[in-house]
This record gives sequence, C-alpha cells and structure tokens, in this order.
Amino acid sequence: MADFDCPSYNGEVEEKTGIPEPAQRLRDRLLACDAFIISSPEYNGSMPGVLKNAIDWTSRFRPQPFNARQGLLVSASPSMAGGRAGLWSLRVPLEHLGARVYPDMFSLAQAHKAFRDDQHLADEKLQQRLENTISCFLDLVEASKHYRQIKKDWVEFLGERPDAATDREESVTV
Repeated sequence: MADFDCPSYNGEVEEKTGIPEPAQRLRDRLLACDAFIISSPEYNGSMPGVLKNAIDWTSRFRPQPFNARQGLLVSASPSMAGGRAGLWSLRVPLEHLGARVYPDMFSLAQAHKAFRDDQHLADEKLQQRLENTISCFLDLVEASKHYRQIKKDWVEFLGERPDAATDREESVTV
C-alpha cells in the first residue's frame, strides 16, 4: 500500500489541489488490468483505514475505475477467523463502486503457523482450496473478457431524486 498511500480524504483538499498522485497510480493500475486481487489484514473487524482511504480517493475519478472490474478478496490473520470480517467490510465500498467481487473469499486463520518451509500451506486441503479459488476466479475473469454483457450501469446514489450535485451515473460496455 505504500505506493498508494494518500492523505486522509477531504473534499476541500480535492477541490484545491486535485486528486493525489498515489490515487492516480492506483487508478492507472486498475485501468491496465482485467481484474484485481486485494489481500488485506483485518483491523478491529474491518478493513485497514489506509486501504479505505486509497479506495475513497481513487473513487473520485471518472470514469469510475472500479466499475466492471472483477475482484478477489483474500486475508490472513493469526486469529481463528482469518480476517474474514475485514473482507466483508471491504466488499461494501467495492461493490458500491461497481466492482464485481468474486463470491468466494479466502481467509487464512492462524496464518503465523499455517505455512511449511517451502511457503505452501501445511494443510493440503486448505492449499487445494486456495488454488481452486484462484483458478475459478481466473476462469471467471477470462470468461468476462470473451463473453461481455452489452451494457452495465453504475449509479452511485440509487433511489435519490435527480440532482446535479449528487448525480453520478455511468454506462459502460463490458
């Protein structure tokens, strides 16, 4: 995240100085790929603030760089839950921004003692589950490249009355 570390989001700062360079780098990285994988720790049952802040700044670009991108979320933690609550909190802003977050997330519990010396997971079934999750995700990404929908709409504020100050709607061919 050091490449994408931005000052705390502030609309007044954005108005005065624009979107910071680290958020531009994240946007450029998103636009250059068909999909993304985020591996995130869990902080107090949620995502790390630095990650949320980078997402918030990057979301200010138009067209929306997360819209129509496939995403996979993974975590590892010394806890028994493996960081899963943090991944659920991370899904919310990404899906709000139009990302297609893969339904199967992978959380590795007790990560501090889960690996062999060769960097593979000690539990063969868990290693196979991780490999299958990634393989299925990549199959989905490949399929989405070749079997595109005609159109996908992203509307930031569903259900609100039309207002030029808050209207943010994009249609993209995906």
